[in-house]
Amino acid sequence: MFCAHGLPLACFLTLTAVARSQAGTTADPAAFVTAYFADLQDLHRRYDIPLSRESSARERSYLEGRQREFGSKPVTGLARDAEIDLWLLRADVAHRLAKIDRAEALRAQLAPLLAHTGPLVLACEAHRRMEPAKAEAAAAMLDAAVKAIGAAQHNLEAAAFDGFTPPLAQTAIEDLEALHRSLATWHEFRAGYDPIFSWWTSTPWQRYVEAQSHYCAAIRTRLIDGAAGDASLVGDPLGETALLADLRHELIPYSPAELIAIAEREFVFCEREATKASEALGFRGDWGKALAHVKRQHRDPGAQPELIRELAREAIAFLDARDLVTIPDLARECWRMSMMSPAAQLVNPFFLGGETIQVSFPTNTMEHDQKLQSLRSNNEHFCRATVHHELIPGHWLQHYMQARHRTYRAPFETPFWIEGWALYWEMRLYDLGFAKSEEDRIGMLYWRKHRCARIVFSLNYHLGLWTAEQCVDYLIERVGHERAAAVAEVRRSVQGGYSPLYQAAYMLGGLQLRALHLELVGSGTMSERAFHDAVLQQNAIPIALVRAALQPGAPTAASITAWRFADAK
Repeated sequence: MFCAHGLPLACFLTLTAVARSQAGTTADPAAFVTAYFADLQDLHRRYDIPLSRESSARERSYLEGRQREFGSKPVTGLARDAEIDLWLLRADVAHRLAKIDRAEALRAQLAPLLAHTGPLVLACEAHRRMEPAKAEAAAAMLDAAVKAIGAAQHNLEAAAFDGFTPPLAQTAIEDLEALHRSLATWHEFRAGYDPIFSWWTSTPWQRYVEAQSHYCAAIRTRLIDGAAGDASLVGDPLGETALLADLRHELIPYSPAELIAIAEREFVFCEREATKASEALGFRGDWGKALAHVKRQHRDPGAQPELIRELAREAIAFLDARDLVTIPDLARECWRMSMMSPAAQLVNPFFLGGETIQVSFPTNTMEHDQKLQSLRSNNEHFCRATVHHELIPGHWLQHYMQARHRTYRAPFETPFWIEGWALYWEMRLYDLGFAKSEEDRIGMLYWRKHRCARIVFSLNYHLGLWTAEQCVDYLIERVGHERAAAVAEVRRSVQGGYSPLYQAAYMLGGLQLRALHLELVGSGTMSERAFHDAVLQQNAIPIALVRAALQPGAPTAASITAWRFADAK
C-alpha cells in the first residue's frame, strides 16, 4: 500500500474522518492524489516501450493494487473534498485498466502488420533494465528484422493485408514509428561508445532504418492513400462499447443516441433564434443569406489583433458590470496574443486560447481562395463569441484559477469541465444580452450550432455510422462552415490528438453547468459570482462531481452517477 509523505492511505482516511468530526476540517487529500500520479509518471517513464507486454503488465499490476486499496475504503463519513478525491481515484484507476484492455485487443488486431517487432521490443526492454547488449546478437537481430520486414512488405503488395481499414493501418504506422524511436535510443546508447557494438551493427542498423521507413511508406500507400476519400481525414472510430465506457467514466448517464437527440433539441433553439435574427436583418428568415451577410463583415488584413483586444476588454467590462465572476488583477493583465501559422490553421481554422490567444487569420502565403475563406470564417461577429471563450471568462480564467486552487486535481482534467465552462459562458452571455446587434446574434448562434453539430458528427463517426467526409458535408450544410474550416474541424477531431468525447464535451459540459446553475443560483442557494468562483475552484473534474462538491446535502452514488442534467425540465 503506497505512501505519500510517509502516510498510508488507511491512515489518511482515518485522519480525515477524525479531523472532520473534531474540527470540521479535512486532512489534506492532495498528498494521495499527488503520490498516485507521481507513481504513474515514474512507471510510464521507466516502462515506455511501445508494444511492450512487460510495460502494460507492470502498469496493470500497479493499477490493480490501487483498485483493491481504493475499493476497500468507504466513501461515506469523509470530508467533502476527500470524498470527491476518492471518487476520482477509483474512476481513474478503472478507466486506465479499461484502456489497457483496449490497447491489448488492438495490438492483437494489428499483429499481422507488426509480426517482425517482437525481438526489437525485447531489445528495448532489456535496455531499460540496463542489461548489456551482445554486439553480434544485436547485429543478427537487426538483420533478421530487415528480412522479416521484407517478407511483410511482399505480403502487403500481394494484398494479404488489404482487409485492414485505413484507421488500423494508420495506428500500425504510428506504433512502428514509436517503436523505431525507442530502438534508436537503444542503438545510440552504444553506437560510437562501444567499438565492438559499432563494428557489428553499423551496416545492419542502416539497412533496418531504410527497411522500416520503406515499410511504413508502403503501408500508407497501399492501405491509406489507396482508399477512397481524403487521406488526411483518417482516424480511428472508437466503437459503441468503448464509447459507452468513456461516457460512464465521464459520469454522463446517456446513450450516444440520447446525446444526439439532445443535440437536435438544442439545434431547435438555435434555429428558432437564427430565424428571428435573419428576419430582423431583412432576409425573411433565411439563415444562409444572413450568415453570408455576417461573414462579409471582417476586419482588413493586419487589423485583426485590434479587434481581439477590443472584444477581450469588452467582455471583461460586461462581467464586471454584472458582478458575475471574480477576475483577479493578474488575470486581467497577463494574457497574451499570437498569430497562428498557415500550417496550424489547417487543423485549427479559428482560435485557440488559454494564457495566449492564438488568432487565426489569413497570411500572405495562402492561396487566394484560402485567404477569402479565412476572412469569412474569422469575421467580427464570429469573433464576438470566440474571444471571451478563449480568454475571460473562458480558458484563460480557467487556467489562472487551476494554477491556484486544488492544483493536485489537474491530472483528472476532463474536456467536459474545460470546454464545457467556456461554452456555458457563450450560452450565459447570450441570455444576458451580450450581443449588441442581430449580426452579433447570428455570430453567437453560429458557434452554438457548431457545438450541437459536434455532438452529432463526432458520435456518429465514433459509432462507425458516418465517414469523415460525411462529417465535413454535415458541417457545411447544417452549420454553414466554409469547406476549409469544416475539413480542418473534422481533421482535428479524428486524427487522435483529442479524446473521442472531446468534441461532444463542449455542449454537453455547458448543459451540465447550465443545469447546475439553475439548481444553485436559480434556487437562491448561491449568487452568480459565488457559483462561478466555486466551479473554478474545484479544478477540472467531471461536472457531476463539481455538483457533488457544491450541493448543500451529502451526495449519494445515485446523485453522482445518474444525474440526468439534460432531461426536459
